[in-house]
Amino acid sequence: MLTLDLINAPSWCDLIPGVRVKLRPLTTALMVSARSDPAISDLPEGAATDEAALAMAKALARRAILDWEGIGDATGQPLPVSPEAIDALLDLWPAFEAFQSSYVAKALLLDAEKNVSSPLPTGSSAGAKATARPAEQPVPTAPLG
Repeated sequence: MLTLDLINAPSWCDLIPGVRVKLRPLTTALMVSARSDPAISDLPEGAATDEAALAMAKALARRAILDWEGIGDATGQPLPVSPEAIDALLDLWPAFEAFQSSYVAKALLLDAEKNVSSPLPTGSSAGAKATARPAEQPVPTAPLG
């Protein structure tokens, strides 16, 4: 069953130890906006898949991350959220992997699931594999009587 979050409010996500980010819900509008980011459209024809994945993750993160905790500059002072700082965060492999698995993958899993069951073209068990052996046919007997 597909569960809809009708509140659609930002939520905190523990990204890596000591770092958490406040994220907008991953909506269709957010994905469409990220896909139209200049970093995506300016990728050269035939760009490597990993290069495109990183560009998409950064474009999405720049739109989704509203706030964070546990991120500081070289002097240890808290670093405000900015596009450049978000890109630098995702250049760190553990942060990129955590963002992909905890935020992006949820949407991709839902898309892959498509919220369906096995096909049912001719009845409730048409798409299911039979697991029971066929019943034996009864041997005819003479009528009583």
